[in-house]
Amino acid sequence: MRIAADIVLTNGRVWRGLGHGFAEAIALWGGKVLATGPAHEIADLIGPQTQVIDLAGRLATPGLNDAHMHLLPHGAAMEEVDLRPRAAPTLEALLDALRARARETPPGEWVIGRGYDHFRLDTGRHPTRDELDAALPDHPVWIVRTDGHLAVANTMALARAGIDENTPSPPGGLIEKRDGRLTGLLAETARAPVLAVLPRADSEALIGFIERGGRDLLTHGITSCMEAAVGIRDGWLEMQAYQKAHRENRLPLRVYACLMGDVTRNLLPEAEAAGMCTGGGDARLRTGPVKIFTDGSAGGRTAAMTKPYLGGGPDDKGILCLSSDQLTQMVHDAHHAGWQMAIHAIGDAAIDQVLDAYEAALTALPDPQRRHRIEHCGWLRPDQMARMRQMHILPAPQPAFMYWFGDLYLTLAEPERVAASHPMRTWIENGLEPSASTDCPVVEIDPFANLYTMITRKTASGTVLGADQALSLEEALHAYTHAGAYAAREEAIKGRLVPGQLADIAVFDRDFFTVSPEEIRTGACDITILDGRIVYRREEAAG
Repeated sequence: MRIAADIVLTNGRVWRGLGHGFAEAIALWGGKVLATGPAHEIADLIGPQTQVIDLAGRLATPGLNDAHMHLLPHGAAMEEVDLRPRAAPTLEALLDALRARARETPPGEWVIGRGYDHFRLDTGRHPTRDELDAALPDHPVWIVRTDGHLAVANTMALARAGIDENTPSPPGGLIEKRDGRLTGLLAETARAPVLAVLPRADSEALIGFIERGGRDLLTHGITSCMEAAVGIRDGWLEMQAYQKAHRENRLPLRVYACLMGDVTRNLLPEAEAAGMCTGGGDARLRTGPVKIFTDGSAGGRTAAMTKPYLGGGPDDKGILCLSSDQLTQMVHDAHHAGWQMAIHAIGDAAIDQVLDAYEAALTALPDPQRRHRIEHCGWLRPDQMARMRQMHILPAPQPAFMYWFGDLYLTLAEPERVAASHPMRTWIENGLEPSASTDCPVVEIDPFANLYTMITRKTASGTVLGADQALSLEEALHAYTHAGAYAAREEAIKGRLVPGQLADIAVFDRDFFTVSPEEIRTGACDITILDGRIVYRREEAAG
């Protein structure tokens, strides 16, 4: 008996994946790709109940996979004060936004904001606790820089956290003081006392954040993501929220759950007690790797480098969060327990530390298919590339950092170091399958800045950084689809539009292969399909 497709997309360009070319039409059935080919052939699969979507010349690709972002915090940030540059471009605008929230918040309750970028503020610096005190004298205030690694607290917030002028900076962190007074700026591990006293969400609220964030990703054609730090704020309750959301069909997209395994935030005892390990679960919610932080961010000058940042002294090289012995032991234990690792390391000094730990673990227990990862991995050296290739360590970079932060990077490091960072082309040539991601809410979840900068190496201002690392559009889309699946060891089931793979599709408002890069940057997703069902349709879209 002839099978009739559930959905047919026709009359456009269907990109099936790198090396698989294009088709005019695609048929979906039972949640998977049934067939692709010329429109007249796929027409034979149209039955009375088949939903036919006229692409009208638009581009359909595999659903995008953001291989490193923070889904639950993205949803939570939608309730916090928006301090991103487009919302608060000046210090006064930032303070006004906080004041507005304070007017509707009872005295003594927290006012929390997210997303400011001191480099793009009119002052060119971080806000101070004195400025926050003056603007909001009756509330504890906590504002987080865009990278998530630095934050500023006012006096009331610092007092609740037990931080005063006599509190020393902890290992792996910074409590900034000037002339013996707290400025309010806290970096890396120094944030922990404030994080410990912030209001806590219950399970239902956490599920709400997951739902809200997931629905937003679908509007961009993103059907899969790695939640890059489950447990970073609310511990095991976050993993339970994901599991409950899945059971109750409230998980909007596919999630690869990366569990915190850090010194102060470690979910491995609970996970292992529950019989969990990397690869468990199903195609909607799968247990992923273990997350450890080894340094901070380049934009915050806390990424650990072997060369100093510009404008600082010889010791201005960032922060290492762990000793090498600590990291080596943590990686050894998780590796021998069967976990994939996804370790945060941005600067080359941190990358050295991670590669040493991986080498020790893989020497003791070889596993060429473990696919350990380095998250971000932005500022590496050629000798480190060779070590990654030898051990098949996968980079999980955010090319969009070059778009959003590239001009800032030029104030932090020499032009040649900046141009050599985030080397997508070289990673590909070394067979390391670099994926594409945003680290949202660090930068916008919007995938078009990522695609644009991967093929142009341009910053938001148009500065070209490392033109030799530019990719073709197919290579960029591969990084956003198949490579993300590969990094999650799921390339057998998703990432390409070929028969038998999951029917996850993004339909964009234009054919990216026929327009300029600038037109890609302003693109939009018209339709998102997950499991063979339409889960998002842009109101303005036709068809």
